Amino acid sequence: MIAFVLRRLLQAIPTLFAVVTLSFFLIRLAPGGPFDLERPLPPAAMANLARVYGLDQPLGVQYLRYLGALATGDFGPSFSFRDLTVAELFARGLPVSMTLGALALALALALGIGLGTLAAFRRGGAIDRGIGLTAGVALAVPTFVVAPLLQIVFGLSLRWLPVGSWEGGAPAHLVLPVITLALPQVGALARLTRASLAEVLSAQPIRTQRAMGLPPYRIARHALRAALLPVLAILGPTAAGLLTGSVVVETIFGLPGIGRYFVDGALNRDYTLVMGTVILVAVFVIALNILSDLLSGLLDPRLRMAR
Repeated sequence: MIAFVLRRLLQAIPTLFAVVTLSFFLIRLAPGGPFDLERPLPPAAMANLARVYGLDQPLGVQYLRYLGALATGDFGPSFSFRDLTVAELFARGLPVSMTLGALALALALALGIGLGTLAAFRRGGAIDRGIGLTAGVALAVPTFVVAPLLQIVFGLSLRWLPVGSWEGGAPAHLVLPVITLALPQVGALARLTRASLAEVLSAQPIRTQRAMGLPPYRIARHALRAALLPVLAILGPTAAGLLTGSVVVETIFGLPGIGRYFVDGALNRDYTLVMGTVILVAVFVIALNILSDLLSGLLDPRLRMAR
């Protein structure tokens, strides 16, 4: 197991290097710059800012300097939040995004796997069709439609919940963002669990267990163990997307998370902030994919042996 983790970590290094390199040069190819304002600054001021932030150097030199700073854990200063570094912005935004994403992930796992399991055991019936329809709607309706609808119904009309803001993570302020963020994942996990579990329940080993008269709960336990492998395979990127925050959800609900900083950074050509966000998401995706593979190996030792 330790050898497997070390091997995956070594494989992650070139992946991360490629992400950093491509992101660095792609964002520099975008038109505009961090100091291009509606009222242009005097040339002397522009030249001074470029010198201070090292933007007057050749692009290759800037790239090597960025890699050197990154190796020491320094993401650099923010160009748009002048008094803060990117690391300080992450220290503010990451707890918000992590809280939101962790709650959304827990909700998506509980509802998605639960509904998918129920549909698989009632396949062909009204419950199965109802869950399938609900999962399809959850996947089809985009987040930027769901969020305003929830705000209008539960915030403005019924006045049950606040329509936005963070307020220190008060539970009432988390309900609508978490539901909005989790809803598409609930639909995806429900459909995947239903399809995987229905296939396992139709397989010969499960039919044999039924013929031997095993209790239904023992059959369900064996079937779920095999059916959850595909779910675990997509859990890594799903969890990374949720945990690092949703750009749309954080923007609509006015939450000061990583996603909102990313939007501000992209609009203002804040090179270091955008780069830092991309690297942070890449690290989460890689780490959670390794964790997903480890969990898959625990459920099915044959996968661990194959790797």
